[in-house]
Amino acid sequence: MREAGLPVTLRVDGRPGPMEERVALTVYRIVEEALTNALKHAGTATALVRLTFADGSLAVEVTDTGRGPGPTPDRIGHGLVGMRERVALYGGILRTGPRPGGGFRVYARIPLEPVGVVLA
Repeated sequence: MREAGLPVTLRVDGRPGPMEERVALTVYRIVEEALTNALKHAGTATALVRLTFADGSLAVEVTDTGRGPGPTPDRIGHGLVGMRERVALYGGILRTGPRPGGGFRVYARIPLEPVGVVLA
């Protein structure tokens, strides 16, 4: 994304541990889609990707400093729908929307099950 013109900062809080491949792919796709949307729609902006590991869950937050949603903010694109579906598969939550003062925010929280544990 940096090479495409979107300066991005990554911040990791907490201690990452083992994660199911499918959950890791979901996190990757959320970040990828959020940054792609920022690159397409934010104009001149910067982005912050923040991963927070705490209390048996992973919070993924992608924010940008761009111009925010266009004149039709109620329109939900396919990418946001796909994010919501992916997060729901793991019992997580997704929140998206404009940020106060400009820009856009994508926030997901996904519960992390211990890898290798079989639930009865």
